[in-house]
Amino acid sequence: MRADAQRNRTLIVKAASEAVARDGAYASLEEIARAAGVGSATLHRHFPSRWALMEAVFHDRVEALCARAGELLAGPDARQALTTWLCELAVYSSTTRGLVTSLLKAPQENESCCAMLVAAGEPLRRRAADEGSVRSDVAMADLVTLVNAIALTAESANPAEAERLVRLALTGISPPQR
Repeated sequence: MRADAQRNRTLIVKAASEAVARDGAYASLEEIARAAGVGSATLHRHFPSRWALMEAVFHDRVEALCARAGELLAGPDARQALTTWLCELAVYSSTTRGLVTSLLKAPQENESCCAMLVAAGEPLRRRAADEGSVRSDVAMADLVTLVNAIALTAESANPAEAERLVRLALTGISPPQR
């Protein structure tokens, strides 16, 4: 990429990050282009869809969550590691304006943020399933969708609410076995 094109892309992502933090995932693309000092055509040349732009805005944040999954994999309790990661994902998603909408609405391509999260969480899910602490028919994509739905519900509420709802969903409504 030429230097001026890279500079424009960086300016667009920066302007979009600020707009999404303020207005959410449906921030005006025209306002983003204007704030970046580029035309609408330049924005669309770099990002052919709103969701392509959202992927760029959230990519670094999602990479950090993916790295965290790798750290938790070494923990002694597989189910606890999976639960901890899913709760951290819910809290992070519910407090990062626009992220949940982006994850739920964007096309599920191999390089998408959602696909990255599913891939990062899969070793945690598989380990817990292998140990028998999670049903083997539970898919990581379903868990990420569940967590995102909870985060959307809890968006702008107390982050502890997102974690509480994830724990409730993972535990179910049955009383603890004695």
